[in-house]
Amino acid sequence: MPEPIISISGLRGIVGSELSPTVASLFAAAFCTQAPPGPIAIARDGRLSGPMLADSIAATITGHGRDCLDLGVASTPTVGAFVRHAKAAGAIQISASHNPPAYNGMKLFSPEGRVLPSEPGTRVLNAYRQGLTNWQPADSLGTRRPTEESHDIHLQLVLATVDVPSIRKCKFRVLLDSNHGAGSILGKRLLDALGCETVILGGQPDGQFTHPPEPLAENLVTVSPRVAQEGFHVGFCQDPDADRLAIIDEKGHFIGEEYTAVLCMMRSLTQNRGPLVTNCASSSMTEWLAQKHNVPFYRSNVGEANVVDMMLAHGALYGGEGSGGPIDPRVGLIRDSFVGIAQVLDLMAHSQSTVSELTAQLPRLAMIKDKMSLSKEKLNASIAKLASRLNADRVSNLDGVRLDWSDRWLLLRGSNTEPIVRLIAESPKESDSLDLINQAKAIMAEE
Repeated sequence: MPEPIISISGLRGIVGSELSPTVASLFAAAFCTQAPPGPIAIARDGRLSGPMLADSIAATITGHGRDCLDLGVASTPTVGAFVRHAKAAGAIQISASHNPPAYNGMKLFSPEGRVLPSEPGTRVLNAYRQGLTNWQPADSLGTRRPTEESHDIHLQLVLATVDVPSIRKCKFRVLLDSNHGAGSILGKRLLDALGCETVILGGQPDGQFTHPPEPLAENLVTVSPRVAQEGFHVGFCQDPDADRLAIIDEKGHFIGEEYTAVLCMMRSLTQNRGPLVTNCASSSMTEWLAQKHNVPFYRSNVGEANVVDMMLAHGALYGGEGSGGPIDPRVGLIRDSFVGIAQVLDLMAHSQSTVSELTAQLPRLAMIKDKMSLSKEKLNASIAKLASRLNADRVSNLDGVRLDWSDRWLLLRGSNTEPIVRLIAESPKESDSLDLINQAKAIMAEE
């Protein structure tokens, strides 16, 4: 069988080809050999292959002498909240995130309820490569225990970050597109608690996606118009495991995932002050917001675990990724679409502003993403030439190479799984961002 895509925080692959119950069991076994003592939680995002993989993973956990706390269908941030509450040794979320229905995967959690960081993740990966297991005899097996409390635990944490009475007074009309993923379960409970009149699209978490699961503008062409046509104040769109959130304003305009964490930070900064963190591939809006409020700003390597590491290192008030992932440490050290939903509604209620009015307060920036076939070695060889030819004000090699000017930036990162380079550019004009991308591609294509 071809191998799934494996990283320090988990794996994903096509079920029946790259990912099977056997592969899932071996990976879960490696996790069990490296996790600290205690029970391990599991959950899944609603995909058709989820129950099959859950059975294999649960059997492996109990076979390694550990209790398995089974949350059933639950979002990734819900798993994170539950792990901390239950003082579990970790968790495995069965999800392929935004990949198509044929895929599934495994996302690993630490006891802190965060996606597994580099050092323990590397130990698990090495254990998997070595085929390490620790199967126990019959009198030492763990038990598999269903739990139904995880959603309420997470709900209360999210509600504690917002002014519930003020939101309830607004009686917002909300369109929530969960797209048959895990988000509808807590999404409905949250919006009910906030007094919203809600219509949920894809409310049955069965993995039968109505549209491609990544919440991008091109995948939401049937959803966006409904917000304006049917008089909703806002539209919220989740990915299958509900750690990402995209927003549609009251006019039916898809404002993009880059705005989600920034809007949450806007609200948080009206209540407290502290450092903000995002990764080097996210919009400069976060840096602009930090400068406006005179608070420290930090950029991390790409990857949720890296953002969290930077947040912990600097005692951040808030963090997030431009892929629609706000991270509020009051709720958990993990991207959380429910945090985004509640805190954007809180911002709307507090400011008495619409989403379009709120986004109009932020810099108008155009981000372009592209890729080209190129090995990491050739990218590394091209870095000096790129910096010299493009005459950047600042050059950073934090993650790939990032070139910054006063009003624009360009990032180039080599893929860890295929011989391509990903390019991201942002500037006030789409034409300027595209020009940066094209210049970089031309330079790298030179012999």
